[in-house]
Amino acid sequence: MLKKIAPPPEGTRERILRTAIAEFSEKGYSGARVVTICRKSRANPRMIYHYFGGKDGLYVAVLEHVLGELRREELKLDVEHVAPVEGMLQLFDFTYEHFGEHPELIHILSGENLLRARFLKRSSKTPVVASPLIALIGQLLKKGEKSAEFRRGIDPLQLYVTMVGFAYFHRSNAHTLSVIFKSDILKPDWQAEHKRYAREMMLRFLKPEPS
Repeated sequence: MLKKIAPPPEGTRERILRTAIAEFSEKGYSGARVVTICRKSRANPRMIYHYFGGKDGLYVAVLEHVLGELRREELKLDVEHVAPVEGMLQLFDFTYEHFGEHPELIHILSGENLLRARFLKRSSKTPVVASPLIALIGQLLKKGEKSAEFRRGIDPLQLYVTMVGFAYFHRSNAHTLSVIFKSDILKPDWQAEHKRYAREMMLRFLKPEPS
């Protein structure tokens, strides 16, 4: 009789991580339970401690994953070989769409901000992954200054935070804004109009002052 061979452990870590992203997104750090993550990912608690060192380590890994995913996709954009305005709009459009397609990113970041970035401070990966993006924006700004398409003196980090604000704020506050102003902020047509407004404001900001 052939001995039954257990399936290889590959994929267990990924399964736990994906389940944890959904749980932390829905319930926050305090509300998510390791026992629930284990049940839904078909893993035992020992696997969480083996791969992540416990709930805190798992939460840090979730933060690193959702932010790293955003950065990796940003850095795939071929903005170095296009005109400065086109490159900046590509980056803006990607950022806007990525936040729209990944509500879990918004929920997890909002929760971590309530915790004053307590867990993100433990991450050694996130600052390293973030740094090339700001340098890339800086290069685009310099190219735009040389070609007289952008005005001088724009700080890359300030600009990126503004882009993220356009993509993030109305979504992270959509429910309260919708009630206060009696308008469904999450409707596709409202979102599309907001994106047009945001694009135009960004382009007007980047343009040089008229002589």
